[in-house]
Amino acid sequence: MPSFAVLRRRVGFACAVLAILALSACQTVRVPPAPVTAWRVSRPLLQSLNRFRLTGRVAVAVGGHGFNADVLWVQDGKSTRMTLSGPLGADAAQISDDGGRLGVITSHGRHLGNQAARAVLQRQLGFEPPLASLRYWILGVPDPALPAHVAINRQQRLARLRQAGWSIRYHAYQPVGADWLPRLLTVRRAQVRLRMVVDAWHLQ
Repeated sequence: MPSFAVLRRRVGFACAVLAILALSACQTVRVPPAPVTAWRVSRPLLQSLNRFRLTGRVAVAVGGHGFNADVLWVQDGKSTRMTLSGPLGADAAQISDDGGRLGVITSHGRHLGNQAARAVLQRQLGFEPPLASLRYWILGVPDPALPAHVAINRQQRLARLRQAGWSIRYHAYQPVGADWLPRLLTVRRAQVRLRMVVDAWHLQ
């Protein structure tokens, strides 16, 4: 019959095994990241994505002036809606592009179209955001309607892009569904610099 000391050692060993098993069971199961997809495959797929939503933050500098704002971007087919909280007033203001027709809704609810919208953007922001192309750039692909110079990194993602006089650099990506989408990018032209951080993507 085993001695008391031997029984105590056996009980201690069994408790240690149970503790290890319990810790293993409590470990968080890691979700595998999105696979690396070749650029020639992911590029047309992302360019055809015409319904999505993102929330994030932007920092805009124009010459010696700048501002920070929260951003909500909603893409619904050819309709683009970018809502900025702050720069055009105390509350949110919306910039829209409906198939080439520019519009602005100010924080006071005033609706402006085309030339009036362009005038207020130049006055308040210092430039007119290139919404028609930016809706592709934020997805990490060039605007398919314009010539572009691209640089692809080893992960088969867009690293740098030059298009329509703008220079775009991609600093970080994040897995979204079965693909990778930008997390941090910088858009530049002359004295204009727009830096965007995407906090959340919602694809449809």
